[in-house]
Amino acid sequence: MISEFIENARGLGFIGTGFSRPQRLPDFDKFFSWIASGKNADMTWLERNIELRKDPAGLLPGCRTIISLAFPYPSPKIFTADNFSVSRYCRPDMEDYHTRLKELCKGLTGIIKHYFPGSRSRICVDSAPILERSFAHMAGIGFIGKNNMLILPGYGSYLYLAEILTTAEITFKPVDPIESECGECNLCLDACPASALEGPFSLDASRCLSYLTIELKEPITVDNRIEMGNCFFGCDRCQEVCPHNSEKSAGETILPSTNEFLSMDEDEFIMRFGTSAFARPGLDKIQSNIRTVRDQVRRQPLFPGQMRPEVL
Repeated sequence: MISEFIENARGLGFIGTGFSRPQRLPDFDKFFSWIASGKNADMTWLERNIELRKDPAGLLPGCRTIISLAFPYPSPKIFTADNFSVSRYCRPDMEDYHTRLKELCKGLTGIIKHYFPGSRSRICVDSAPILERSFAHMAGIGFIGKNNMLILPGYGSYLYLAEILTTAEITFKPVDPIESECGECNLCLDACPASALEGPFSLDASRCLSYLTIELKEPITVDNRIEMGNCFFGCDRCQEVCPHNSEKSAGETILPSTNEFLSMDEDEFIMRFGTSAFARPGLDKIQSNIRTVRDQVRRQPLFPGQMRPEVL
C-alpha cells in the first residue's frame, strides 16, 4: 500500500511523502514559547486550539496515521508589467493552493479507503491547527532551515505542505528526522530586510514582510530599517539567498501594472483574482501595499543588481 500511495502521489506532482503517528512533537514546546513571547504579532488564531496543536489526533477522532506531503510551486519570480513583484507561492494566475492541493489529496484518500475499508480521513492544507512543518520533518521529508522553512535536500523550500490524517493504522518503517544542513550558513538571516529573523530558527512575525503585506489589516508603516524592495505581496528574500534554492529561473511577467491594480475596482479584482491567494488580503490591502512600496522605491536606492520599477 505504501509504495502504491507514494507512486500515485508522485504522479500527481508531490515531491515528498512521509508518514508519522499523531503525537506531541518536540517542537511543540518551542512553538508554545514563541506564542507566549508574543512573536506571532496579532495573528491570534495561532493562540487558539493549543491542545489540538499539542495532539493533532483531536482533529480526527480515532486518527492513527498522519501523511505529510510536499508539493512544489514554480521558482520563477512573478512580476507586474512595470517590474514590481509578489511572492512566488501566491501564483495569482492559478486557483488558490488550498483548493488545488485538497483536490489532489482527495484522490489519494481513495487509496487509503481501498486498503482500509471503513477508515476515515481528513485533508489539511495550511489551515488546520497542526504543526505541519514539524510533522513533515518528523516524517523524514526534509529539515527545518534557519529561516524556519522546510527544506527538501536536493530541491529546496519552494513548496506547499498538505497533510492527510486518517484512522487507518498504516504500517510504515520509522525514519530518523533529517538533521539541519544549514551548517555555518547565515545568508537568510543576513538577507532578511527587516531583521525579522532574529537568529537561527527564530522569527519575530511582527517585522516579517510576509506578515506585514498579507496578514496585517492596517496599512504598513515603513521605517528606515525595513527595505521592501519592489515586492508588495509576501517576501522571498530568505529563500532566494538559500543555497538549497540554487536553481535560478527567469522571472515571469504575468500581472498587470501597479497602475492597473490601483485603478481596479472590487468587481474586477474578484473576477481576475477572486479564487487566487490574492483574495486573502483583498484589494484594499494590496492597493495600500503598492502605494507604500512605490513611495519607498521613489525615495531609496536600489539593491545590488535590482532593476528599478517604472514608478509614475
